[in-house]
Amino acid sequence: MSQNDSEAVREAAKPAQRYLVPEGTKRFDPRQWRTAPPEDAPRHNELRKLRRRAVRDISRQQRLLYAENRRALLLIFQAMDAAGKDSTINALLTGVNPAGCQVFNFKQPSSEELDHDFLWRTARSLPERGRIGVFNRSYYEEVLVVRVHPELLEKQHLPHVDSGGVWQQRMESIVEHERHLARNGTVILKFFLNISRDEQKARFMRRLDRPDKHWKFAISDVRERGFWNEYMSAYGEAIRSTTRSHAPWYAIPADSKPYMRWVVADIVRDALARLDLRNPEPSLADLAMFDEMRQRLEND
Repeated sequence: MSQNDSEAVREAAKPAQRYLVPEGTKRFDPRQWRTAPPEDAPRHNELRKLRRRAVRDISRQQRLLYAENRRALLLIFQAMDAAGKDSTINALLTGVNPAGCQVFNFKQPSSEELDHDFLWRTARSLPERGRIGVFNRSYYEEVLVVRVHPELLEKQHLPHVDSGGVWQQRMESIVEHERHLARNGTVILKFFLNISRDEQKARFMRRLDRPDKHWKFAISDVRERGFWNEYMSAYGEAIRSTTRSHAPWYAIPADSKPYMRWVVADIVRDALARLDLRNPEPSLADLAMFDEMRQRLEND
C-alpha cells in the first residue's frame, strides 16, 4: 500500500470513533443517535475496500493473538430485528482462521438455562485465551427483552423480585462480570447496531416480497416492533449504565450495511492493534532444542 493510500485509510477510519458511548454518559437515547452514515462517509465501493483491508489486518492480528495465548477478544452484538447482526459478523470474520473464532447465538433460554443465574449460559461460551469470541445477542437480553416483557421473570424461578430494582441490580452484575473478564485478559467490545424504525420496516417488507428471504421472516418480529419505544428506552439505559473504558459500547449506524460493517471492522482492527501483539520469544532452552532438531533433520 502506498503512503497516499495509507493516509487515505487513516483519514477514512476517523469517523469510527464518533460512535463510542463514553463512560459517564448521563443520558443515551438511540432515537437521538445517528442511524444513517454521515455526509462525509466513503462511497459504497470504497467502503468495501476499506472493510476488506481491515479484515486482512484482523486476520493477521488474530494469528498473533492465538500465538501469544494470553488474551481473548469478546465481541458482543445487540440490535433490533433486521439490523444486520448476522451479516456483519459474517463480513467481519470472512477470511479469519475459523479455528481462532467462536460464534454463539443466544435465543430464548432453555429450561436448564432458566434454572441458573442469568449470566450462566453465556459464561459457558466465553472465548478461550488466544481466540475471538462473538456473542450474537448476549446476557444483555436480560435487561432488554426481559425488561420490555417483565412477565418473563416469572419463568426464572427467582427467590424474590424487586420490580423496581431488578434491572439496576442486573446491570451492576454485568459491570462486575465484565470488569472481572477484563482483569483476566479478555478484551471486550460491544456493538449496538442502531437501525431506524423506517429502515427496519423496509427490510421486513423485502423479506415478505422475496421468496429467498421468507425464511428470515417471523411473526414475532412485527409483534416486537410494536414495542419500539420501550426497547429504545431499555437500550438507552442499559448502554448508558454499562459502557466502560474496559468494556465500551459503540452505537453504530445500521441503515447502511456497507458503512456499518466497515465501522465495526475498523474498531475491531484498532482494538487488536493497540494490544501490540507479538509472537512469543523462544527461551534459551527452546533455541538449543531447535538447533538439536535442525541437526537431527539435516542428518536424516
